[in-house]
Amino acid sequence: MNKKLRWGILGTGGIANAFAKDLVATGHSVTAVGSRTLESSRAFASTYGIGEAFGSYEELVAYEGIDAVYVSTPHPFHATNARLVLEAGKHALVEKPFTLNASEARDVVELAERRGLVVLEAMWTRWLPHMVRLREIIRAGAIGEVSTLIADHTQCLPDDPKHRINAPELGGGALLDLGIYPISFAWDLFGQPSQIRANATFTGTGVDQSSTVILSYEGGRSAVTHSASNVRGSNTAVVMGSKGRIEIDPVWYTATSFTVLGNDGRVSERFERPLTTRGMEYQVMELESLVAQGKTSGTILPVQETVKIMECLDEVRRQIGLKYPGE
Repeated sequence: MNKKLRWGILGTGGIANAFAKDLVATGHSVTAVGSRTLESSRAFASTYGIGEAFGSYEELVAYEGIDAVYVSTPHPFHATNARLVLEAGKHALVEKPFTLNASEARDVVELAERRGLVVLEAMWTRWLPHMVRLREIIRAGAIGEVSTLIADHTQCLPDDPKHRINAPELGGGALLDLGIYPISFAWDLFGQPSQIRANATFTGTGVDQSSTVILSYEGGRSAVTHSASNVRGSNTAVVMGSKGRIEIDPVWYTATSFTVLGNDGRVSERFERPLTTRGMEYQVMELESLVAQGKTSGTILPVQETVKIMECLDEVRRQIGLKYPGE
């Protein structure tokens, strides 16, 4: 049985709240939180029954009562905050996208390797029960040779130019916030693409409002992904093979259900959502398992794959002409 680590949370935004809620509900140990202000940190700690609240990230990572830290700050700060955690000798779970670009990702991974610590991208979808079962079905050959993925992640998000989704200085745009989910799913199914093609539309602030990416692979396989911040689509995904398909219900990247169908349309399996939580505890279980085994990288989302995915996102941004301040 894996030893539960003592967790610290770096940042107190919306995703940090979702993370803390799931960890507390599933019996994980959250012992400290750090924010840029002590007021925010104390309010967060009070909500979730966390014992220690710090008014700076530096104080949080220096606290001896934590073993691992969840980094939940905006995209451009992930690399700096992850390095802060690792340099303090703590394991790091870093919210997606792992960093702003591949160069930053490589630096963080190299630091973790030098320190013998786990650094894991918080692409929580990878460990959800429906994705675990989906991979089992594919490995068993139930839908034959898998050839195609079609997936979207679309939301109606605020059009305020100052909102982080529209702010270049905060790594805004649909691609890094939303598009990373279906692109990471494609990597999970097919690995590294042989060709990347992308196009996008832009907001008035200069970040992508929508991005369509086609990833091509040897043998004619392909993944078609679409992300948008100004419209809400079906948020479904379908994996197609020579013998059938898997249709994942909305919202496909969250803990959900799916149906396996043959080419004749008959249902061979219906997987129902088994969770009462959002499911963010599964990525924590992965990191804790790696630490317990003395490993620094796993098989479901190896850290070097995270770097490759960042390289893929870099190439998409190159093609659509999206560059962030300071790059």
